[in-house]
Amino acid sequence: MAKLDAKIPNGPLAEKWTNYKVHQNLVNPANKRKIDILVVGTGLAGAAAAASLGEMGFNVKIFGIHDSPRRAHSIAAQGGINAAKNYTNDGDSVYRLFNDTIKGGDYRSREANVYRLAEVSNSIIDQCVAQGVPFAREYGGLLDNRSFGGAQVSRTFYARGQTGQQLLLGAYSALSKEINKGSVKMYTRRDMMDLVMVDGRARGVIMRNLVTGELERYFGHAVVIATGGYSNVFFLSTNAMASNGSVAWKAYKKGAFFGNPSFAQIHPTCIPVHGDYQSKLTLMSESLRNDGRIWVPKKKEDAEKIQKGTLKPTSIPEEDRDYYLERRYPAFGNLVPRDVASRAAKERCDAGHGVGSTGLAVYLDFADSIKRLGKHVIESRYGNLFQMYEKIVDENPYETPMMIYPAVHYTMGGIWVDYELQTTIPGLFAAGEANFSDHGANRLGASALMQGLADGYFVLPYTLQNYLADQIGVKPLPTDLPEFSKTEQETQALIDKLLAVNGNNTVDYYHRKLGFIMWDYVGMARNKEGLEKAIQMIKELRIEFWKNVRVPGKADTMNVELEKALRVVDFLEMGELMARDALMRDESCGGHFREEYQTPEGEAMRDDNKFNFVAAWQYTGDDKEPELHKEPLVFEFTEVKQRNYK
Repeated sequence: MAKLDAKIPNGPLAEKWTNYKVHQNLVNPANKRKIDILVVGTGLAGAAAAASLGEMGFNVKIFGIHDSPRRAHSIAAQGGINAAKNYTNDGDSVYRLFNDTIKGGDYRSREANVYRLAEVSNSIIDQCVAQGVPFAREYGGLLDNRSFGGAQVSRTFYARGQTGQQLLLGAYSALSKEINKGSVKMYTRRDMMDLVMVDGRARGVIMRNLVTGELERYFGHAVVIATGGYSNVFFLSTNAMASNGSVAWKAYKKGAFFGNPSFAQIHPTCIPVHGDYQSKLTLMSESLRNDGRIWVPKKKEDAEKIQKGTLKPTSIPEEDRDYYLERRYPAFGNLVPRDVASRAAKERCDAGHGVGSTGLAVYLDFADSIKRLGKHVIESRYGNLFQMYEKIVDENPYETPMMIYPAVHYTMGGIWVDYELQTTIPGLFAAGEANFSDHGANRLGASALMQGLADGYFVLPYTLQNYLADQIGVKPLPTDLPEFSKTEQETQALIDKLLAVNGNNTVDYYHRKLGFIMWDYVGMARNKEGLEKAIQMIKELRIEFWKNVRVPGKADTMNVELEKALRVVDFLEMGELMARDALMRDESCGGHFREEYQTPEGEAMRDDNKFNFVAAWQYTGDDKEPELHKEPLVFEFTEVKQRNYK
């Protein structure tokens, strides 16, 4: 049975990564040409890893579900990327970035990994500038910075409201260079169906060609999964419809432990739900909280009039507005971390002060900033975001405050990895949002892009090489081995089973029902009774799904409904594990808010004596309870204390 060994190097915190690199095993250039590496996922983590490994001389195959890596969901990260450059001379440092990240994650992340992330952050900016990423600049030519939640310094580099897109184009250019050179081979419109294990190691994958429906086999000396998170288990989320956690889930069912599955982030700055038949939600960047002020009416009667459409927010005088984040958290104001801002918005709406037709919204107001800076400055900083909002809501946010409400956004949980980003399966590595490692119970804004690029450009090129050093004598395995055949047959059997049900309800019908269960009982607030109810409801829904789902079309062609069905099969299992994890953790921390465990002021109340660990779940079989393993979190260099943003 796999054991948890985080493989954290010895020595002072600031020297661990240096010591690791000094003592790692190497593969010489001639031997690199003998090694095949499979990278699944073409977002920032996957594209950066494939480009870097290809440049080093390895033979790399990279797979993506889209027709181009430029469509990966990393494109949707709008606000920025953190680094400790201290260009604004406001006291930033690598240690401060590390400490803010540890604190922001509510002390539920691994110290050594987080420090390494902060340590390489500055190199990421240099790398991206060299690639031509058009970061915003000040008049004098220096890169500009803005503030994000959970920090009292400005350390977020940005490219208007499209930072993720620009960073992805930079990674795509590096990847394209290696594809042209021949060191990387790109496979588009491929979906990983399963992991192939040979003698206890990850040695290949089964892919489905999404255009032809054909199942394909690929060998690799090592496999990297960089396929993002699983927020779409909630049906409505800020993720693209194609985003999914299926690859991570397949790895879990092959023996990779799943870390902290219940740690899902609720983002406070999203366009509210506006109908029963929405398929996704739209994120308004956290960067808007730099210049926007969040408020609700102080008087319930004003909120009720707004809900009925008889009162406009611009008609409410200043003294009748509750800038509740500034009131509750004066030190950080509107720039508190996402989990704190989300719960505060929910509290105001639950108390009857919400706005919009549903009462489930608060205002994000730019009137003061426009008056202070001028409309042209706000337009230059956020113009594309304002335009997007107006197209969706049909209101001009320069004249009328935006309406926002929390929504599911990012998953801090993921495949458990050690310091080397290797899973409990030898030869299987996980990068970016697909792993659990850096964000604890809550991700600070502008850290997802940082982690994806750190893992791809600056971590995996070292740690993968360390693993592969003793694999140079392993010749490429033929894909007609029994292990490949058996895994492909299991995949085909699952597809055939789905198509054979031929029931009465669509895949979306079940996905939406699962989403309601997850949001109501495993969402922004959780309690023991609700979580136990959710587990039972998900089990019953899963039984109903396999009795009455209808998947039209055939397997040997393009079939979008079949793709969705394969996702929902995994979501129906994943949702139960998330609920189990939340039920086990009798505390509140970060995005995991158990109603039974809160301070008199309504803040999250951790239990460090009982729950200062990473929950790593091991698959034990279908319809069997998973086994819980615990990785103790040891804080040698950080003072663990109650978070305070007041």
